[in-house]
Amino acid sequence: KSSKREWKPLEDHSCTDVPWLLLFILFCIGMGFICGFSIATGAAARLLSGYDSYGNICGQKNVKVEGIVNSGLDLTHKKYVFFLDPCNIDLVHQKIKSIALCVSACPRTELKTLADVQKFAETNGSTLCSYELQPTEYTTDPRAAKLCPKYPVPESAPIPFFHRCAPVNISCYAKFAEALITFVSDSSVLHRLISGVMTSKEIIMGLCLLSLVLSMILMVIIRYISRVLVWILTILVVLGSLGGTGVLWWLYAKQRLSADALETQIAKDNLQALLIYAIAATVFTVILFLIMLIMRKRVALTIALFHVAGKVFIHLPLLVFQPFWTFFVLILFWTYWIAVLLFLGTTGSPVPNEEGFVEFQMAGPLKYMWWYHVVGLIWISEFILACQQMTVAGAVVTYYFTREKRNLPFTPILASVNRLVCYHLGTVAKGSFIITLVKIPRMILMYIHTQLKGKENACARCMLKACICCLWCLEKCLTYLNQNAYTATAINSTNFCTSAKDAFVILVENALRVAAINTVGDFMLFLGKVLIVCSTGLAGIMLLNYQRDYTIWVLPLIIVCLFAFLVAHCFLSIYEMVVDVLFLCFAIDTKYNDGSPGREFYMDKVLMEFVENSRKSMKEAGRGGGAEGRELKPM
Repeated sequence: KSSKREWKPLEDHSCTDVPWLLLFILFCIGMGFICGFSIATGAAARLLSGYDSYGNICGQKNVKVEGIVNSGLDLTHKKYVFFLDPCNIDLVHQKIKSIALCVSACPRTELKTLADVQKFAETNGSTLCSYELQPTEYTTDPRAAKLCPKYPVPESAPIPFFHRCAPVNISCYAKFAEALITFVSDSSVLHRLISGVMTSKEIIMGLCLLSLVLSMILMVIIRYISRVLVWILTILVVLGSLGGTGVLWWLYAKQRLSADALETQIAKDNLQALLIYAIAATVFTVILFLIMLIMRKRVALTIALFHVAGKVFIHLPLLVFQPFWTFFVLILFWTYWIAVLLFLGTTGSPVPNEEGFVEFQMAGPLKYMWWYHVVGLIWISEFILACQQMTVAGAVVTYYFTREKRNLPFTPILASVNRLVCYHLGTVAKGSFIITLVKIPRMILMYIHTQLKGKENACARCMLKACICCLWCLEKCLTYLNQNAYTATAINSTNFCTSAKDAFVILVENALRVAAINTVGDFMLFLGKVLIVCSTGLAGIMLLNYQRDYTIWVLPLIIVCLFAFLVAHCFLSIYEMVVDVLFLCFAIDTKYNDGSPGREFYMDKVLMEFVENSRKSMKEAGRGGGAEGRELKPM
């Protein structure tokens, strides 16, 4: 049974969920304490300036570490960290298995022998062998084989701001990536993939920019052609999928019939990739046609909702740029989080290891700061995303429940941000914490499943996957409910639990329409994402096809398509959010108002026409006993 409490849109503003705001502030203070602790213990200096295997920080005087021979040196003039074997990477312990030294300069040319290393030390004053060897002993002392760098010493350059000598040649990183990607049996394949990315980096950047432009254009087009948008998207996706599939088969046939198609290994790889792409595109096109055939009867309701949402974007154009601000804030936070994570990796007290070198380890309760830091990553990231949802909901609610649109605030987005900061940060903190509580167990189960891969029995593997799937479904349901709870909070200024209950009641009363919107509407937006990905991928195929003779373009095309989908998702998710907020406002309006004096509708003329058309459809379907009339009955 629905709640009897009256909805009073935008009439009262009060602070909501203040205890949760205080808890969130205390949690953020704890995050700041971790950052301050890692800097105060010298981790920042070790991270930025670098340190050698003996615990000495490069570029400064050091304190003697008990039990370590080469510690406590004055390395004021040696500001760069140099690894004797920089490509020897231990993936298990996530570190470079090599002696690290502080040197005056990185070798800017390849040194092929110990004589070249000795000449480099005499010329540049930078000793690349261990501290106990003098440059004159490089070619005569038998210890040089262990205490000098593995030759040939690759050309290297210092990493900006971090004072580490890193190899310039990409092959070293290719070997590292090869170790990470265990399914690559032929190392030459990975080398060609990486070289293909490096050769096509200008095209990749241009295509990524193209996907951004296409997403912006689609958002602008939605504002003006929302009535025919669904049909336009449907036709374009049909043509795009057919065209992309046809082009792939045409390119495959053309290269297969060409005389020099199988002369080089790169040409063979490209031909095989074209065949795989063509088959995948064909299967995708067939599945897409079947889904569109099933969904065709529910397009009318989606068209009306898209038209209203398009009108919202006309009045609130700054909504288009909302993903930029959210992404910018997330990038700032993630940069801070990674920096503190690196600080934590170098903090602690110096402890000699089995090999006689120094490692920095934390003891006692401080070693659990990692877990606190990881929880902070999830909670604060969800908090930032929830702030975006509350901002969009507040702006759309302001638009909907303002009877005279000329009385709207100058910038409803800024007005929504102001209400969020002044009244509703606690509600956002509580909602994001609930998502965090579900996300953390799912991530732990995924980690356990990864660690036990190949070791557990079939029953345990099935149970783990079932739990992960259930938690994922619960997370998606709670995210949708949270978004509607933020809308209810923006309308009535109630706390999170009350808003979630009220929004849930409204959604249950309109369950059929919610299902229609979340299937047809989301599918139409998915078609928009597919259109952007297909357009960017088609442009990528045509551009990269000119480089098929000297570069392999499988990985560049995958990178471009993934980036295009990510950009399209960020922009069209705002449109989806606006549709969901409008639907909840519309459902509340039609439930508590009937157009009579004193209970006038808040909706504008476009929505009034939609109501009248729905009533007519309901009456006609009611006389005919049609199923669609029963579906529109909640109107």
